[in-house]
Amino acid sequence: MATVMQKIKDIEDEMARTQKNKATAHHLGLLKAKLAKLRRELLTPTSKGGGGGAGEGFDVTKSGDARVGLVGFPSVGKSTLLNKLTGTFSEVAAYEFTTLTCIPGVIMYKGAKVQLLDLPGIIEGAKDGKGRGRQVISTARTCNVILIVLDAIKPITHKRLIEKELEGFGIRLNKTPPNLTFRRKDKGGINFTSTVTNTHLDLETVKAICSEYRIHNADVSLRYDATADDLIDVIEGSRIYMPCIYVVNKIDQITLEELEILDKLPHYCPISAHLEWNLDGLLEMIWEYLDLVRIYTKPKGLNPDYEDPVIVSSKRKTVEDFCDRIHKDMVKQFKYALVWGSSVKHKPQRVGKEHELEDEDVVQIIKKV
Repeated sequence: MATVMQKIKDIEDEMARTQKNKATAHHLGLLKAKLAKLRRELLTPTSKGGGGGAGEGFDVTKSGDARVGLVGFPSVGKSTLLNKLTGTFSEVAAYEFTTLTCIPGVIMYKGAKVQLLDLPGIIEGAKDGKGRGRQVISTARTCNVILIVLDAIKPITHKRLIEKELEGFGIRLNKTPPNLTFRRKDKGGINFTSTVTNTHLDLETVKAICSEYRIHNADVSLRYDATADDLIDVIEGSRIYMPCIYVVNKIDQITLEELEILDKLPHYCPISAHLEWNLDGLLEMIWEYLDLVRIYTKPKGLNPDYEDPVIVSSKRKTVEDFCDRIHKDMVKQFKYALVWGSSVKHKPQRVGKEHELEDEDVVQIIKKV
């Protein structure tokens, strides 16, 4: 383990020493690829013995419709926030590292069950396996939204540190997957095409990065000005793109002027967990970032059940996905569905299982006899 850590440190030092210009772009690309490979080794050690296995999470059973993780340094008020939002008791004290394992709580919001995970405090260097960092972050990878809890009194540099730790683990915050295609082939060398002018990548750099992964034949086509990091992300393929909200806690202890400066941060929500300020605003924001669709069921001859909606993701919201959420054998008996709501023109309308539903539609499934 120490040797991998040492290698990572050496490469980071060399990257810090190297000037960034066109002549060194190729060399830096190589170093970045090496770094990404070493980071992956840290997360999933290749040897059988020692190293405590891969970065296994704290085993928390996934429950509810979505998962939200609270990530932050020790003593920024993650546990207090969890207690106020969910009513679960997570130990709170005035010293650092009070929470040592992962504590789940459930919020009922707009008919959806949202599971909140209070993860232990991250310390700097978690991505290199310090503290409980590896477990914390591998659990964070399974969440749908991450809340980075920051302390309004402590400096904003914490935000950058936590982002760096999460980036090192292949979690990309508030980003979309890079718009470039990478296709391996059997022969023909590296083929590099681009629809825009590239300031970061050229054929040499692409070849260098590919050869580091022992890929000698591939098509790489860019549709925007991509960086070396984007290409490495696509080749590695284990990256997770995740929405993230910066929750600035303890705003009762700062002045209004400071709050107005903080207000310029994107994806940001000010709260005071202890005094319960703006927790509704936070919940509303979590709901918006989770991007869920509520669908109500209607039994034949009865009124729709508005109490208990079926929750599906907005990326997979066809009638078939809706049936899968209820029971996996339901699609086999599916004949057609009647839908009331904004996704159809007529009320009700007969639709097949490819039809995409909208938020708060009412669905009645008609089965084959």
